[in-house]
Amino acid sequence: MAVRNIASVSPCLAEPTSGYNPSSGPGPPPSATLHRPDGTRPFSVRYSLSSLHDDSAGGGSDGEGGGGLGGGGGSGANQDFRTVYLNEPQPYKYCSNAICTAKYRYKLLFFLPMFLFEQFRRYANVFFLIIALLQQIPGVSPTGRYTTLVPLICILVVSAIKEIAEDIKRHRADDEINKREIEVLRDGQWQWIRWRHVQVGDIVKVHNNKFFPADLIILASSEPQALCYVETANLDGETNLKIRQGLQETAHLLEARDLMNLSGKIECEAPNRFLYQFTGNLKMTSRQAVPLSPDQVLLRGAKLQNTNWVFGLVVYTGHETKLMKNSATSAPLKRSTVDKQTNNLIILLFFLLIVLCLIMAVCNSQWDANLHWYLSIDDLSVFNFGINFITFIILFNNLIPISLQVTLEVVRFIQAGFINNDVNMVYEENDVWAMARTSNLNEELGMIKYVLSDKTGTLTCNIMEFKRCTIGGKIYSMDDGSAQELISLVETGGPGSAIVRQFLTMLAVCHTVIPDRDDGKPNGGIIYHAASPDERALVEGARELGFVFETRTPEHCIVDVLGTKEKYEILNVLEFTSQRKRMSVIVRTPEGHIKLYCKGADTVIYERLGDSQQFRDVTVRHLEDFAGEGLRTLCYAVADISPDFYEEWKNTFYKASTALQFRERKLEDAAQLIENNLTLLGATAIEDKLQDEVPETIAALLKAGIHVWVLTGDKQETAINIGHSCHLLTQGMPLIILNSDSLDETRESINRHVVEFGDQLKRENEAALIIDGKTLIYALTPDLRKDFLDLCISCKSVICCRVSPSQKAEVVELLTRETGSVTLAIGDGANDVAMIQKANVGVGIAGLEGLQAACASDYAIGQFRFLARLLFVHGAWNYSRLCKVILYSFYKNICLYVIELWWAAMSGWSGQVIFERWSIAMYNVLFTAAPPLVMGIFDRSCSAETRMKYPELYRESQSGSHFNWKVFVWWVWLALVHSVMVFVLPYLAMTQDVAWGHGLVGGYLMVGNMVYSYVVVTVCLKAGLETDAWTWVTHLAIWGSIASWFIFLLVYSNFWPVLPMAPDMCGIYFQVYSSPVFWFGLILIPLACLLPDVCVKTIRNSVYKSLTEQVRESEISNKDVSKVLDTKHRLTETARLLKNVFRRTTTRVNLEVELAHGFAFSQEEHGVMGQSEVIRAYDTTQPKPGGM
Repeated sequence: MAVRNIASVSPCLAEPTSGYNPSSGPGPPPSATLHRPDGTRPFSVRYSLSSLHDDSAGGGSDGEGGGGLGGGGGSGANQDFRTVYLNEPQPYKYCSNAICTAKYRYKLLFFLPMFLFEQFRRYANVFFLIIALLQQIPGVSPTGRYTTLVPLICILVVSAIKEIAEDIKRHRADDEINKREIEVLRDGQWQWIRWRHVQVGDIVKVHNNKFFPADLIILASSEPQALCYVETANLDGETNLKIRQGLQETAHLLEARDLMNLSGKIECEAPNRFLYQFTGNLKMTSRQAVPLSPDQVLLRGAKLQNTNWVFGLVVYTGHETKLMKNSATSAPLKRSTVDKQTNNLIILLFFLLIVLCLIMAVCNSQWDANLHWYLSIDDLSVFNFGINFITFIILFNNLIPISLQVTLEVVRFIQAGFINNDVNMVYEENDVWAMARTSNLNEELGMIKYVLSDKTGTLTCNIMEFKRCTIGGKIYSMDDGSAQELISLVETGGPGSAIVRQFLTMLAVCHTVIPDRDDGKPNGGIIYHAASPDERALVEGARELGFVFETRTPEHCIVDVLGTKEKYEILNVLEFTSQRKRMSVIVRTPEGHIKLYCKGADTVIYERLGDSQQFRDVTVRHLEDFAGEGLRTLCYAVADISPDFYEEWKNTFYKASTALQFRERKLEDAAQLIENNLTLLGATAIEDKLQDEVPETIAALLKAGIHVWVLTGDKQETAINIGHSCHLLTQGMPLIILNSDSLDETRESINRHVVEFGDQLKRENEAALIIDGKTLIYALTPDLRKDFLDLCISCKSVICCRVSPSQKAEVVELLTRETGSVTLAIGDGANDVAMIQKANVGVGIAGLEGLQAACASDYAIGQFRFLARLLFVHGAWNYSRLCKVILYSFYKNICLYVIELWWAAMSGWSGQVIFERWSIAMYNVLFTAAPPLVMGIFDRSCSAETRMKYPELYRESQSGSHFNWKVFVWWVWLALVHSVMVFVLPYLAMTQDVAWGHGLVGGYLMVGNMVYSYVVVTVCLKAGLETDAWTWVTHLAIWGSIASWFIFLLVYSNFWPVLPMAPDMCGIYFQVYSSPVFWFGLILIPLACLLPDVCVKTIRNSVYKSLTEQVRESEISNKDVSKVLDTKHRLTETARLLKNVFRRTTTRVNLEVELAHGFAFSQEEHGVMGQSEVIRAYDTTQPKPGGM
C-alpha cells in the first residue's frame, strides 16, 4: 500500500536561492494546492507533476524498494518531489555533497551538549555532580568545597580530549572521500573539482573504475546506445555487473558543446532510501516528457566498470543520496556490556549509600550528648538531621570511585593505541593498519557471541579465476600446468583433440563478453568487459589456452585459435535466468555447420543429454571434487542442428518472442525444443577467490564458540558455494533451505522445522539455515520472528541471501535484542553500514575503496583474517583487564572510605573524619592510581601466540565470568573485611594511647595516618596479587605507589607554617615514623589482611582451576599447552538423529544436487537490456567516442 509522506525530516533543508526570478527563463508554474486521494488535509507544493501523479508509485517493503512519487518528502518547501533544471541555476539550495559519518557531526556547534549528554548518561558522573554542588553549601562538607568538583572537571576534560581525538579520525576519513575529484562541466569546459563541491544540476563525467560522487541520471556514455556497466557490490553485495542505459533522447550528447545546449528539466521523486526504485520525467524544451526509471540512475557508492566514461546529471547529493539514506546520519552512541553493568552497580551502591547515611543520621540524632557535656552540642533538630544527612552523603560519596571513569578512559585510549599499532594486523599489500575508531568498546570485543558478516569484499576478493576443467573425463588444472597440455593436444590432433577443441571453442564463443582493445595491456591489448564475472573468467581462461576471443559485431564474433582467425555467426542467444539455470548460443561455424552450445547447472544439462554419454558418471565425480574445494562449476554440452530443423525452430521462436500472452512460458517451451539431445563435453571450475586465511579464521571463530552468520545481497547458489569454500558449511551438513513465496508457506516451513528440532531447539546443532530475502520479509513479521530466531540459533551457521541493507540491520537488531548476546557485524561496503551500526560492535574492512563501512565502523581492519586477532588477543585481554580495573577500583575505595563508618561509631556519629581532607583527595589521584592503570594496560593471562593457537581460550571472556553480580559481591566482601582489619587492629593496638616507649600519646590524626598507611600498602599488594603478568612496570607501579605515600606524608607534614595549609598535619610524620607500633603493624596488618585472599586464590587455582589458569601454568613451566585442551567435538545421538531428519526434509532434490556439485553463476537478470540485445549493440571494429 502506498504511503505518502508529506514532509520528510532531512538534515539538509532546502532554501530558495536568493535572487531567483521565476519569470526569467524556464521556471516552475505558480503554486498549486493538491488534495490527498483519501480527501484528508490538503497540502501545498511548488510545482505541478502533470502525468507523474500516480498514487500507486510509492510504498514497497524495505527489501523490495518502494518510495515512488508517493514516498518520502523532499528538501525544499515541503515538496513531495524534486525539479532539477538543466544548465540553469536551481530554484532551491539543496543539500551539500559533503558527507559526515562522525559522532559529533556539526563539530564545535553541538559538541559540548552532545558530549555532556553522553557523559551524564553515566550515573556516576551525575552522582558526583550532585556531590560537588552539595559541597558548595557552607558548613556542610567535612572534606572541603572542591575535593569532588576538581576531579570531576578533570575527568570530563580527559574524556573530552579522547572523544575529540577519536572524532577527528572520523572527520579525516570523511574528508578523504569529500576531497576526491571529479570532472564537472562548468562554463562550457570540463573542470576537476572536489566531490564536496558537486551540486544538484551539475553534469559530471565519470571515468572507468571510478565511483559515482552522487546520484546521477545517465545522459550518454562511451558505449553504444548510452550503455554502461555498473558494479553495485558496495550497495547490494552482488558480484555481477549491472547494465544501465541512458535515454535515446540524450544518447547522442557525446561532447561538451552538445551538453551545454541541453535545456529543460527533470522532475523526480523526493530523496528516499529505496535503492531499487526511482520515478521521474525528463522534460526537454519543446519536447514531450520522457519517463525515467531505475535503469537510468547511477547511485553513489557504485562504481563504473568496463565503460570508458559516462555523462550524468546530479539529482541527489550528500546525505540525500539513496546510499546515505540507508545509513545512519552519524555514528550511534554505543556502550559496552561492562559499561552498562557498571552503571547498574553504581545505582545499587547509590541506594546503599542513601540507606547507610540515613542510618548514621538517625544514630547521630539518638546519640546522648549529655554524656559529653564538654562538647557544648545543642539540641538536635529536624534541620540538623537534614544537614547531617547531607554531610554523611558527602563524606561517603567516594564509595563510588570518582577516579574510575578517568582510569577507564586512559586505559581504553592506550588499549586502542595497541590495536592501532599492532604490526600483526597490518595488511601490507595496501599498507592498511588496524584502526580503533572508538575505544569505548574495547572490552566488548572479548564477549562476542555472534559474528554477522557480509560476503562480497569481506570474505571474498570479488575476483574470479579459472582454475580447473574436466574434458572427456580427464581433469586439467591451471595451477599445476596440466591445462597447457590442451594446447599441444589441439595442435597435434591426438586422441581426444576433437572434443578438447570443441570445448575450448565453446568457452570462447558461448558468452556475452565484450572485447576491448587497449594497447597498453598485455595479451594483444585485449581486455574483456562482462556483466558476469564468471563469464569473464572463462573467456580469460580460454585465452590462456590459445583460444582468444578478440572481436564482436552485431552479427558475428571472431576467435583467434592458435594464430588462426575463425569467424562464428551468432544466430540466437537463449539467455540465462535463475529459473533456466543455463545459457545457450546457436552459431554457424566457419565450416557452415549450425551448432548449439549450452552451459549451465549439471542438473539441467544432464536431463537434456542424449543417450550413451561416455563421460557422464566420471564428470559427476569430478564435479563433486570441485565442489568439495569450494569451486563454482558449470557443465558444457553441444548439439548439431540441421538447417531444416533450425529454420522451423526459428519461426517457432519468433512467434514465441512476439506473443502477447504467456510470452515467458512460450519462450521456455521453444528453448526446450532445441536444447535437447546434447552431447556432454565437460565442466569448468572457477574459484571465487577468498581473502587470505578466511577458512582458517572462520574455523577458529567456531572453535571459540562464536556463531558466524553471512548476510549477503548475492545469489543463493553463490552464497552457499562460498559457505563451502570458507568451511562455514561442511560436506554432509544438513541444510535447512527456506525459499517461500507467501507468508503462509513461510509459517508452515518454519513451524515444521521447529517441531523437527524438538528438545534440541535453541541448542547448537550440526545444521545450517539458508534463507533468501523474499522469505526473510515474511520470517521477520511480528508473529513469526520469534520462531524464526529460535530456528536460527539452533543452527551452527546461518546464511541470508539476496537481502537489502535494511534487512541486514533488522536481522542484527533482532538477534541483539532478543538473545541479549553481544553481536559483531563486519563488512566492507556501503550496504553494510546499517548492520555495522546496529550491532554491538561494528567492524569495517578498509579495502581498496575504503568507503562507508570503514568510516562508519567502530574498528577498521585490512582483511577478515585480522578479526581473529582482534577478538582472541585484544578483545580477551581488554575484557580481562577492564574487569580487573573496575572491580579493583571499587575495592580500594570501599576499603578506605568504609573506615569512616567504623570511626563514626567511635566519634558520636558526628561526621568527623579520621583522615586529613587532602590526604583523602590524593588517595585516588596519586597513591593508588598507578596499579589499576598498569593492570589495565599490561596485564595478561597468557601470550598472544597461545590465544591465537587455541581459540577455545576465548570462551572464558565470552561467558562474562570475570564481571557479574557474584564476582562484584565477592570483591565488596573482601573490601569490607580488609577495612575492618586495617581499622580494628591499629585501634586495639592504640587502646591505651601508648605509641612510644616513653609513654607519650598521639591524637586521632596519629591513628588516622597509621590506618591510612596500612590501607595504601594493603590495596597496592592486593593489586599485585591479582596481576597475572609481572613486569618491571608492575613493580614500579606497586612499590612506587607505596613509596609515594610515605614521601607525601613527610613533605606534607612540613607545609605549615611555610605554606598556609594543613596546620593540623604539622609534625605528624615524626609521630608516625618514630612509633615502633606503626612499623610492627606495617608488616603484620597487610599480611594478615591478604592471608585469606592468598588461601582462596591457592584453593581456586588448585581445585577449581580454569582453562586459562591451566594454560598459563603450562606456559610458565614450558609444558605442552595442547595437552590441557580437549578440542575434539562429538555429536550426541540426538544430533545424529537430527542430521538424518534434515537429510530427509531438506527442500528440492535438484537443488541439493546442484549445491553438492558446486553450481553457481552470476548474471544480471531482467535488466534494462537483455543479454542478446547487449551483444547485438556492439561493434568492436568501430572506434569509441572520446567524450570531450
